[in-house]
Amino acid sequence: MKEDLLHYVWKYKKINFTKLRTVTGEPIKVKSVGQHNHDSGPDFFNAMIEIGDQLWAGNVEMHVKSSDWYLHNHELNKNYDNVILHVVWEHDTEIFRDNNSAIATLELKHYISDSVLRNYKKLITNQVRWINCEGNFSEIEAFIIYNWLDRLYFERLEYKSKTITSLLQASKYDWEEVLFKMLTKNFGLKVNSEAFLSLANATPFSIVRKVQSNRQMLEALFFGQAGLLQQPVENRYYENLRVDYTFLSQKYNLDNSNIEPVQFFRLRPANFPTIRLSQLSSLYFQNQNLFSQIIERDTLDSFYQLFKVSTSSFWENHYTFSKESKPSKKSISKSFINSLLINTIIPLKFCFTRHRGETASIDDLALISEIKSENNTIIDKFNRLRPIAKSALHSQALIQLKSEYCDKNKCLHCAIGNTLLN
Repeated sequence: MKEDLLHYVWKYKKINFTKLRTVTGEPIKVKSVGQHNHDSGPDFFNAMIEIGDQLWAGNVEMHVKSSDWYLHNHELNKNYDNVILHVVWEHDTEIFRDNNSAIATLELKHYISDSVLRNYKKLITNQVRWINCEGNFSEIEAFIIYNWLDRLYFERLEYKSKTITSLLQASKYDWEEVLFKMLTKNFGLKVNSEAFLSLANATPFSIVRKVQSNRQMLEALFFGQAGLLQQPVENRYYENLRVDYTFLSQKYNLDNSNIEPVQFFRLRPANFPTIRLSQLSSLYFQNQNLFSQIIERDTLDSFYQLFKVSTSSFWENHYTFSKESKPSKKSISKSFINSLLINTIIPLKFCFTRHRGETASIDDLALISEIKSENNTIIDKFNRLRPIAKSALHSQALIQLKSEYCDKNKCLHCAIGNTLLN
């Protein structure tokens, strides 16, 4: 037995509330179950409960056993002074307030139906399963699943907005600077995301603004900060970059000693950090006020046009500084732009909209719904249980579902788990 089940049956009234009695036999009439508290303190705030002939207003605390009250040292914590009802699975000892008055106790094990308990054990029992409900996932009504995925997508946006908010506060709400850091991180993909973010953090955006009208100078800044101009390479382009970076480094007192080294290992050549940094340089070279342009756009095609950039000419027949390759134009692909939209652009637009005191628009939802579903292990496994991910909104929501609910056994907080429990 876990406290989660007690929270569930209390919050959603999954027991017969008309026949409740305390362990001493007093009738209980619940006027309001209270507000579920997910932080420290009593489990439910501001409940209204009639116990015997007395109407109480206060908090409700829940435990598997009554004695857990003392095990958790609640008797020493002033936050629990206003508890009016102690709801437990099993009553094994009396609980008292500071003034020695007993706290009324409701023992739930005689009220929860056998069917709820069976479904709960079936759902939660630890077995070798990818997710607890994988055997029943395909049986859930489509309406329930897709309605839940819509809510989960906004949860994921909130989760991503925490990082953006921290960056905004550090930059004194310079949206262009925060966009630069988020974009740079995502240009690094999974392998180099942290290295690229450390590069962005160590490179004042004011310098990017000053040099972005000069493509070679901008490339010199990014390659130099990434530590890619330290080896002796015999070609004119490389030597020019080294000269430019030395100038920038001395003029602006640049320091790249704490920037994480970039990786080439196990990357397709098209994703080499050299190619991605050149593309990032081209993006800023071609767009002086990138954040303003992003806020003005709301269609997928308009973003494809905005991010339709290629590397500088040197990289059309190179993947590294030292080795020539077969000529090819290395433009940012639509799938990569989709990744930027999912992980940077839409979360940033969401934060900007909220910062202005507005709510997310239908256009924002339409944009994420237009983007194809991502392909990764999590999405593939969900789709094997049931073909479900039709767009990036669904794939992002499924990632949230797996990481924040399934992996943490929070089935009772999940719409799918609730449906199966009933």
